[in-house]
Amino acid sequence: PQTEPPHLVPAFWDSPLSHGINVFVGLVLCFTMLGLGCTVEVSQLEEHIRRPIGVLLALVCQFVIMPLVAFLLALAFSLDDVAAMAVLLCGCCPGGNLSNIMSLLVHGEMNLSIIMTISSTLLALVLMPLCLWIYSRAWINTPVVNLLPFGAIILTLCSTLIPIGLGVMLRYRHTRVADIVLKASLWSLLVTLVMLFVLTGVMLGPELLSTIPPSVYVVAVLMPLCGYAAGYGLAVLFDLPPNSRRSVSLETGCQNVQLCTAILKLAFPPQLMGGMYMFPLLYALFQAAEAGIFILAYKLYRKEVLRKSDPMMDGGVSDITYQRFRDEDLEPSYGAVTVSDPNTIVLEPCPPDP
Repeated sequence: PQTEPPHLVPAFWDSPLSHGINVFVGLVLCFTMLGLGCTVEVSQLEEHIRRPIGVLLALVCQFVIMPLVAFLLALAFSLDDVAAMAVLLCGCCPGGNLSNIMSLLVHGEMNLSIIMTISSTLLALVLMPLCLWIYSRAWINTPVVNLLPFGAIILTLCSTLIPIGLGVMLRYRHTRVADIVLKASLWSLLVTLVMLFVLTGVMLGPELLSTIPPSVYVVAVLMPLCGYAAGYGLAVLFDLPPNSRRSVSLETGCQNVQLCTAILKLAFPPQLMGGMYMFPLLYALFQAAEAGIFILAYKLYRKEVLRKSDPMMDGGVSDITYQRFRDEDLEPSYGAVTVSDPNTIVLEPCPPDP
């Protein structure tokens, strides 16, 4: 009975189901990146070049904090080389667009959330292979590290630039179509995770899941939690407003699991990885569950303690797109300028002249 899983796994990789999943994962990754490109307003890019706080935070969160968290957890739980590579790969991935949905639900700074997701995806072309190379040195003489397919990883990352570019063009020329594509891509995120769990977990049964050590499940629980906490701490260190802190926190813990799954499925030898290609799916499950608890706690705090209603429930704006950056958006505590009629400008919180 103990030899069944090793025989079962290679048989699965050679099956039409496995090849079907490969194609499905590739198509979903392209569609997700197309949706990510549709969030970008070309007119906003100049402002983020002048104020590169989002790019800087993306760099620190996704390519300093998360790879380090993944590396330390892999060492702390003494993961074998294959499991460690799956965890490291997930930690070195750029931010996922799940964080944009989550940020919207906690009334986060959407401009910051989107620019961090886009920046980390572009920075990943160089920094993801670099982080993998640096941290894989701990397992230097193992087969999975000797076979580390940097060429295939870089090729997969480069292939994401085409749908992102198409998404940017779509937003620039056809705004309504871009809105539809964006919403469809966000829904596809949920559908993909459910379908992949069903295809692998149910059709293969417990045999494949039993090949994943319990310590890997623990790492999948702790890793997004550490990311959320570290991201919030970094935002406090940067002295960002509360809404920006929530966005940075979610952006740090949410990884692009579609990209991670695609790389594990398409770039690594399947017989070597075994059931470990399931790790990004486990990570996705726990990052969504933990973010859900965070969102629920925030909404209860907002309703019970702050006594504020939810603007989205009251028919407020719920589109995940850029909004025009204004100075008062960044420092809301300084007060805002309101125009009541063309001849009257009122500065708040200062009382108006009689």
